[in-house]
Amino acid sequence: MSAGERIDSKKAPEPVGLYPHARRVGNLLFLSGVGPRERGSKAIPGVELDAEGNIVSYDIETQCHSVFRNVRYILEDAGSSWDRLVDVTVYLTDMKKDFPTYNRLWAEYFKDSPPCRTTLEINRLPTPIAIELKCIATIGDV
Repeated sequence: MSAGERIDSKKAPEPVGLYPHARRVGNLLFLSGVGPRERGSKAIPGVELDAEGNIVSYDIETQCHSVFRNVRYILEDAGSSWDRLVDVTVYLTDMKKDFPTYNRLWAEYFKDSPPCRTTLEINRLPTPIAIELKCIATIGDV
């Protein structure tokens, strides 16, 4: 069985490892973890780092807007769309501090038909970010 069609967005940030932005299998689109970085830059919106690359401060609202935009880029480049998301796993590095802001923004972005959602707090992400999304969407005729 094939691993599915590889999808690489021209607008989303470059992956930090050897993986595609997404894979299409049948009418489902599986996105790799998506963070708030911007394409062509090591800078992370809303994050201030010290000389050693440690987080000095961050703005979760700025990161949320950026990560949602990156997910949208991948979906659109794959031929899907925001309203076709069916399941999202959200990783936060500080649930207590960031969940209220993230949850408010989620409600703004998904006011009509929200996908299923699981939100987890984790110790750290591969880059100095505070949020990452793992998504599944539909594509094509369902």
